[in-house]
Amino acid sequence: MALRSFLFAPGNHARRVEKALTLPADAVILDLEDAVAVSEKPATRELVVAAAAQPRHGSLYIRVNAHSTEWCYADLVAVVRPGVDGLILPKIETPDQLRAADWVMSNLEAERGLPVGGIDLVPIIETAQGIGNIAAIAGSGSRTKRMAFGAGDYTLDLGMVWSRDELELLPARAAVVNASRAAGIEPPFDTVWADLRDTEGFALSAKRAADLGFQGKMCIHPDQVAVTNAAFSPSPEQLAWALRVIGAFEEAEAKGLASIQLDGQFIDYPIVQRARQVAARGGAL
Repeated sequence: MALRSFLFAPGNHARRVEKALTLPADAVILDLEDAVAVSEKPATRELVVAAAAQPRHGSLYIRVNAHSTEWCYADLVAVVRPGVDGLILPKIETPDQLRAADWVMSNLEAERGLPVGGIDLVPIIETAQGIGNIAAIAGSGSRTKRMAFGAGDYTLDLGMVWSRDELELLPARAAVVNASRAAGIEPPFDTVWADLRDTEGFALSAKRAADLGFQGKMCIHPDQVAVTNAAFSPSPEQLAWALRVIGAFEEAEAKGLASIQLDGQFIDYPIVQRARQVAARGGAL
């Protein structure tokens, strides 16, 4: 199942965590990194583990601190626990960083009686070095099923201006999508949108990401969840088109035809496969 919306909540803010777990986000990310002050990072580990036992709508992920920090290892030791569906590892720049985290997680899972490899590991690609090594990271052979792109740190690293139309992000976004496909892992999920007042800009950003081949987007406010879910789901018109294409082509194929015209559009196997993807995302297949 595609994960469309990943909603962040600061791990040390109990009310926000409790609310996030009730919202219709496909996944909630409890944060140990940027949303938590340095002085509170150790104590917050226990809080996010406790939250993993609470009822929730979707999956539960925990964003640990970056591999290069003094907190990463202790974060991993603390949060590889029952009830945690996945970990988000920020600022990944080499495949070895991903493999090292995977190795630690595997040993902890075995030690604690958990299925080895059962907890997802999602790297966020958010530096020039990460984009430069994107193919190797995607093909690292680790447990990673999907990656994420982070524009905030990426534009900071390159000295870019993060503009409203986000044209400067297109090469990096395309690289992450392409590398994911080439490595045979799931489509990635896209960066957050920082300007909470600009709801129209957020909707456009989500649509751009969906059109580029991302499967979902990270959210930093509850109001962004519904917009994200809609952007990464087929519209009723798209779903109706997909079902018409599939039905017409299957009828033609039974007669020995491999291409048809439907409403003036040329339909062959790639178009039908696209229609089946749309129908599957809409729950029609």
